[in-house]
Amino acid sequence: MVEQVREFAERHVPSSDREGGLARPIEEITSKLPSDTWLWLGYGSIAASITLKLMGRGRDANFVGMWAPVFLIHGVYNKIVKTQGHDKYDQRD
Repeated sequence: MVEQVREFAERHVPSSDREGGLARPIEEITSKLPSDTWLWLGYGSIAASITLKLMGRGRDANFVGMWAPVFLIHGVYNKIVKTQGHDKYDQRD
């Protein structure tokens, strides 16, 4: 099933061999960080949000709590790029 989806995507979804202008500088910085960094940032923002809520700062807690998905999704993006080798075209010797 996975192979069929992959074949369908290769035929019907246009692909690019290179990262865009925005992704490249972000990846240069974030690729140097360990993958655990994104988990720590995500769960840290959840802990900070709970702490702020317990302190009675509900609006601040909501604001900080919204960071968790951003950190976790960025970690997933980084992991995909590292494992799938999409950045292989931009590696400098």
